[in-house]
Amino acid sequence: MTVAYLGLGANLGDRRATLNAAVEALDWGKVRVIARSAVYQTDPVGGPEGQPAFLNQVVAVESSLSARELWERCVGIETALGRVRAGEERWGPRAIDIDLLLVGEEVVADEDLIIPHPRMHGRAFVLVPLVEIAPHAVIPGHGSARALLQGISTTGVRRLDG
Repeated sequence: MTVAYLGLGANLGDRRATLNAAVEALDWGKVRVIARSAVYQTDPVGGPEGQPAFLNQVVAVESSLSARELWERCVGIETALGRVRAGEERWGPRAIDIDLLLVGEEVVADEDLIIPHPRMHGRAFVLVPLVEIAPHAVIPGHGSARALLQGISTTGVRRLDG
């Protein structure tokens, strides 16, 4: 079994219910949710002006799926929860976004799948909840998630629950 970390975000609809539904949909068969961070409200990064704030969360899973199979499950869950990728604006509003952040110590550099997530090392809305549940996480090629978090601003990242 491999431990993987997934970043969840939503800024349309009932954001908290969508995050909960995504976690429940992940947790079956060859994937078991073993930890989940608190939920954080975060200011949008990039994308159009005036979009709603995101709710973000990081979950840890144990899985015997390959990185690609786990990513395909995430895409299927996004679709089931109302995400429509066709015509979607980059970094724009969305019902749900599930990013595969880390899969063990695996490094993947395919055209459609990059692990570790290529921008996670500089994003407080990922690092804050990641460090909460995995304080010793290491991002291959970048170092300790905790050290990376100490080097960036966490302005705009507000914890909502415990």
